[in-house]
Amino acid sequence: MGGRRAQLVDERGGAAAAAPGHPSAADGPPAELVFKRRLRPARVARELWAARELVRALAERDLRARYKQAVLGFAWAVLTPLALCAVFTLVFRRAVHVDTGGAAYPLFAYVGLIVWQFFSNTMNQGALSLANNLSLLNKVYCPREVFPLATMLVAGVDMLIGTAVLGLLFLVFWTAPAATLLWVLPLLAVQFAFTYGVALVLSVAVVYLRDVRHLLPIITQMGVFATPVAYPLAQIPERLQEVYVGINPLGAVIEGYRDALLYGRAPDATLTSIAAVSSVVFLAGGYLLFKKLETGIADVA
Repeated sequence: MGGRRAQLVDERGGAAAAAPGHPSAADGPPAELVFKRRLRPARVARELWAARELVRALAERDLRARYKQAVLGFAWAVLTPLALCAVFTLVFRRAVHVDTGGAAYPLFAYVGLIVWQFFSNTMNQGALSLANNLSLLNKVYCPREVFPLATMLVAGVDMLIGTAVLGLLFLVFWTAPAATLLWVLPLLAVQFAFTYGVALVLSVAVVYLRDVRHLLPIITQMGVFATPVAYPLAQIPERLQEVYVGINPLGAVIEGYRDALLYGRAPDATLTSIAAVSSVVFLAGGYLLFKKLETGIADVA
């Protein structure tokens, strides 16, 4: 009885599809049908907030996986920047004689290294965040941007640990952070916006083009020298500084941190403003590109 009824329904559907002017399933959607996806910022923010527990769980899982069975554990979060700081001190301070404006060079370099380490960790891990979680994101509905966001949270934990070591360095060199340290807060917003925008672009780029993951170590190695981590922003010709921080906002962020923590002055308003606008453009552009390409992730993966 059920089979006869199903056959009857199928015959009716076939007759309707065969009727003149009625498109069949084999013909696909009509050419005049245009799919438009609207992104509503308030709705996106609500979905991200609702997924905060998932972000925390993903970050906790990545932290456990990274330091599990490691003898030194979380110490690895500071050993890399400290090792680079030692190398920079030997090379840039002793051989190149970088002018630090009176600040101890290890402090000068370590401030830049904290920012760079946060960016490079987020970039490297965030780029692989979708590719490494394809089985999960194909089974569980959630905003897919939570995966690069979780990697940024992990990098934020490492940065927090690195900041504690910076406090020890202030004690070692018997100096104190300047009273202008509150300028760090707006600089953090610029740093996070730029980093997350880059992570969004790279995460979806790796899914579509796996070669990108092989470029990441090259970008990281070149980037640490292309960014004023071991030297001041003043080493870049003044006429090019505004263009430079527009392309690489981390230059203005690192210089701003040094101004606020080491020299007791406010960050350069012009360079910081350019970096802030550029970071918003990176974030908005990266997010729009991510949302445009995320619909095809399941088909490509």
